[in-house]
Amino acid sequence: QVQLVESGGGLVQAGGSLRLSCAASGRTFSTSGMGWFRQAPGKEREFVAAISRDGVRYYADSVKGRFTISRDNAKNTMSLQMNSLKPEDTALYYCAGESRHTYYLTSGDDYTYWGQGTQVTVSS
Repeated sequence: QVQLVESGGGLVQAGGSLRLSCAASGRTFSTSGMGWFRQAPGKEREFVAAISRDGVRYYADSVKGRFTISRDNAKNTMSLQMNSLKPEDTALYYCAGESRHTYYLTSGDDYTYWGQGTQVTVSS
């Protein structure tokens, strides 16, 4: 059974930092793109960041310069370092795995596997 499990969410004040992790099991994701998406209450899911199998990174404009995505193919994990957090970053953050594209990994429709999400709440 393939699983993606997110961790690291929580409550933080504006300007603070959090590090999200995604642990994959059941198959290796080292040969595919992975990404982070988020969904705030009443809003559609949106792209946050993604990383290709060879380390090419993509970021939403809203998080560029503040968030950093990384992956460890040997450990089958992915992380999202989030700095300078803002209240508008409050959302449920999802890990996604196995994009059907090698690059340009920004569409959630292209991913096969999803985690259950981890809540990030940023207070003002």
